[in-house]
Amino acid sequence: MASYIARRKFLATLGGAVAGWPLAARAQQPAMAVVGFVSSANAQSTPHMTAAFRVGLKENGFTEGENVAIEYRWADGHLERLPSLVADLVRRRVAVIFSTGGDVPTLVAKGATTTIPIVFATGADPLRSGLVVSLNRPGGNATGATVVAGLLGAKRIALLRELAPNTHALGLLVNPNNPNAEPETADVEAAAQSMHAQVQVLPASNGEEIEAAFATLARSKLDGLVVNPDPIFFPRRDQIVALAARQVVPTIYYSREYAEAGGLMSYGASFTWLYRQCGTYVARVLKGAKPADLPVVQPTRFELVINAKTAKTLGLTVPPTLLAIADEVIE
Repeated sequence: MASYIARRKFLATLGGAVAGWPLAARAQQPAMAVVGFVSSANAQSTPHMTAAFRVGLKENGFTEGENVAIEYRWADGHLERLPSLVADLVRRRVAVIFSTGGDVPTLVAKGATTTIPIVFATGADPLRSGLVVSLNRPGGNATGATVVAGLLGAKRIALLRELAPNTHALGLLVNPNNPNAEPETADVEAAAQSMHAQVQVLPASNGEEIEAAFATLARSKLDGLVVNPDPIFFPRRDQIVALAARQVVPTIYYSREYAEAGGLMSYGASFTWLYRQCGTYVARVLKGAKPADLPVVQPTRFELVINAKTAKTLGLTVPPTLLAIADEVIE
């Protein structure tokens, strides 16, 4: 009996000592790294992008379920849920947080932790958004990649008017709750003015407001539409494309997925590339790289996709100049 009690005391003492040992010394196998994945969107709207993120991880030595775990947190378009979702990942002490679906998830993550590394995917200018202090030397605990979708308004207007030259009164579909809405709207308005076109802002932050925005477009007799980049719009791309078709309004979008869904045309960098690049950066952080030392990655290629079938339906002829530069023409 005395021997049994002594053994229990020894094991208890050993347990206390083991608790103070480094994790690697306590386990026969290294603990699996955990990545926190937080998005303002929903899982159903971006499966190909999430898959691209996992490809980026795998290409750099990390396979989900084998040597890395991913904790997914989706806000389903409800930005007010993000603080609690991020707080949960911080409590779990994940190795790195990947934030996507606009800049709000990243801003929330930066406010919640200064120690856990953050890799972000954004469509905006990370400098203007306050995500980093420098593109080459981000500083702090956050870095990532951008498709600079919000900086291409002028180019989109020019492309739209080349395909639909009679567009002079443009609508700009924009989410007023997006922290980048004001500067990006100002950019589009300045660009339109330089091209002797007018812009009317059509605010919308949910499905009902998108319907109302198109009703305003019809009442105002606008003859063209630019859809501003926003994670609220992407899951509703079928709705937006259908409304544009119903109103018979030439529309340009910021990603190819809209053109693939029947939209007239799109111009922008690949979001699949964006997520894959972020998977690569998360892998580098897991291997010991510091976000402050990883430059924000920017695209070097932008895709012009034209839906020729939709153009024909709208009574538009795609000019040879656009056909020559288009990356894809959907027949």
